[in-house]
Amino acid sequence: MTAGAELPPLEIPVTRTLIVAGAIASRDYQDVHHDAESARQKGSQDVFMNILTTNGLVGRYITDQFGPTAVLRKVAIRLGAPNYPGDTMVLTGTIEAVDGDTATVRVVGANSLGRHVTGTVTVTVPTDPGAEGRS
Repeated sequence: MTAGAELPPLEIPVTRTLIVAGAIASRDYQDVHHDAESARQKGSQDVFMNILTTNGLVGRYITDQFGPTAVLRKVAIRLGAPNYPGDTMVLTGTIEAVDGDTATVRVVGANSLGRHVTGTVTVTVPTDPGAEGRS
């Protein structure tokens, strides 16, 4: 882990199934995440991804990069442009700071409309993988 290092991008196809399944899995039953007509009546062009799904995808991106021993310590994200079905979100990351086995990563997820998510993730990658479970 080196401050300033860029992580490889991750392209995530935004499908209707991903949006609906993410909402159901996170127990977010707001109609704008599964009912296109209701979403349109409320001013949206279609159903759109909820923040909990986005949060999970950001977490996946970081743990995919840092490996199975990575522990997310803090995830602080903000949503921007909606993720609609048929689009692609590209997640990118830059390591902002490193303190021992802990790094702060700036994450951006962009789609055709602009930035869907921005924020930071603090992640620890134990040098002794078994140390995390011991006290």
